[in-house]
Amino acid sequence: MKLRSGRLEKEMTDEAAEYTSSLEFDKIIFNADVKCNMAHTLMLKEENIIDSDIADHIIDALISLKDEGYNVLEFDPSVEDVHMAVENYVTNKIGPEAGFMHTAKSRNDQVATDIRLVLREKIREMQFNILDFISGIVDLAGEYKESVFIGFTHLQHAQPITVAHHLMAYAQSLKRDYQRLDDTYKRVNINPLGSAAMTTTSFPINRELTTRLLGFDSYMENSMDGVAARDFIAETVFDLTQLCTTLSKICEELVLWSTYEFGVITMADEYCSTSSIMPQKKNPDVAEVARSKATIANGELVTILTMLKALPYTYNRDLQELTPHLWNAIQNSYDTLEIVKHMLLSVKFNTDRCLDLASKNFATATDLADIMVRERKIPFRTAHKIVGRIVNEAISNGLSAEDITSVYVDDVAVELGFNKLNLGDDLVHTALNPLENVKMRNVPGGPSPKMVELARTNMISFVNNEVSLKKSFKD
Repeated sequence: MKLRSGRLEKEMTDEAAEYTSSLEFDKIIFNADVKCNMAHTLMLKEENIIDSDIADHIIDALISLKDEGYNVLEFDPSVEDVHMAVENYVTNKIGPEAGFMHTAKSRNDQVATDIRLVLREKIREMQFNILDFISGIVDLAGEYKESVFIGFTHLQHAQPITVAHHLMAYAQSLKRDYQRLDDTYKRVNINPLGSAAMTTTSFPINRELTTRLLGFDSYMENSMDGVAARDFIAETVFDLTQLCTTLSKICEELVLWSTYEFGVITMADEYCSTSSIMPQKKNPDVAEVARSKATIANGELVTILTMLKALPYTYNRDLQELTPHLWNAIQNSYDTLEIVKHMLLSVKFNTDRCLDLASKNFATATDLADIMVRERKIPFRTAHKIVGRIVNEAISNGLSAEDITSVYVDDVAVELGFNKLNLGDDLVHTALNPLENVKMRNVPGGPSPKMVELARTNMISFVNNEVSLKKSFKD
C-alpha cells in the first residue's frame, strides 16, 4: 500500500527505495514503535480526537502485532521503514480506519520518540553491567589488600601501592563512566511526541498524557527542537567512548603485566591463544582485540558529530543515518565491557613478583625524604636533594634499599654541605620497607589496607544503592 501516493505521480525506483530504506536497523525500534503508536492512539481516544471504537480497534491490532512480533510485518521496496510497515499491518487488520492512528503525529516525532525509548533501555542495560563489573573488582581487590605492588608514572617505578589499590582505581574510573551515563539519561528521557512534523498540531492533544504513558520525565518544549534534536545520541556515544577508553587502558595493563618482563599476572587460558609456529607462546589475544575494538565508539562519535554539524533545522533524512552508528557503538561497547569484565576478574596476581618489583629501584625513596622532613624539620627540597644523591650513589655502587643505613644517609648529607641527620637505622629501614611504606599512607584515597577497605566499603554501598534505585525505576 502506498501511504503517501497522493502528492507524487511516479514511484521511487527499487534502487532508490532500497538505498534510502532504514529497514535493516528498524528492527531495533520495532517494539518502541508499537508502544509509541499505542500511547498516541490512547491519548487520541482519551481526548475525544478520534472515535473510541476506532481507537480500540487500532489498539487491539497493535497488541496483536506486539504478540506476533517483527517477523510478521510485510516488506517490499515501497515500504521505507518500520513505521510504514506497522501502519500497513494495522490497515490490513482493520481497514482504512487505521489511518486515524496517524492523526496529529508525524514520522518525524515518532522516530525521535522511538529512538529515545530504546536508547534509555540500552543505557540502563549498560549501567547494570558496569555496576556488576565494579562489584566484581571490589571483590577481587578484597583478596589483595595486603599484596604490595609497584605504582608507575611514565611507566617507570614510582611508589609502592597494593594490588587492591590499583584495582580500585579501575572501579573509580568505571564509577565515573556509570555516572556520565546517568546524567545523559536525563536528556534522553524527554518526550518529543506531539511535535508532529515540526510545528505540533491544531488538534488538542495531551502531551502530558503521552509523556506519562511512555514513562518520560518531561516533554520537549519546542517542537522544532523536538524533531531535530539528536545531541542526546552524540552525548551517549561520547559516554561510551569514555567507557571504552577505560576498558582499553585496563586491557593495555593486562597485556603489559602478562609479559615475562613484568610477570605480574597469569591470564586465564580462556582469554589467550598460542602461536601457530611457536608452541611456548601464550598470547593475550582477547585483551589485544578488546583494546582495538574499544576504538570503534570513537569512530562512531566522530561520524555522528560530522553528520550533525551542518544540518539545518528541523528534520532532514540525514538523521536516519545516525542511528546505525548509535546502535553499533552501543553493541560494541557492551560486548567489550562484557569480555573485559570476565577477563579481568579471571586474572591471578603473582604476589611474590609484585612485592619484588615494589622492593626494587628505590621506589620507597619519597618516604625517606618525608621522614627527614618530619623528624628533623628540614625543608622537603633539602631532603629531596639528599635522597636523590643517596639513590644515585647507591645505584652506582650496586647497593639496594636494604643496604642503606643511617650512617650512609649522614655521609651523603655532610658531602652535600648539610648537618648529620642521625635518623637511626630502624627509622631508615622502616621508611625504605615497601610494606611499611604502604601502611604509612593512611590517608583517605591512599593505598594502605585500612584506606583500601574504606574505599571498598564505600563502593559496595554505592553499587547496592544504585542497583536498588535502578530496579525501583524499572518496576
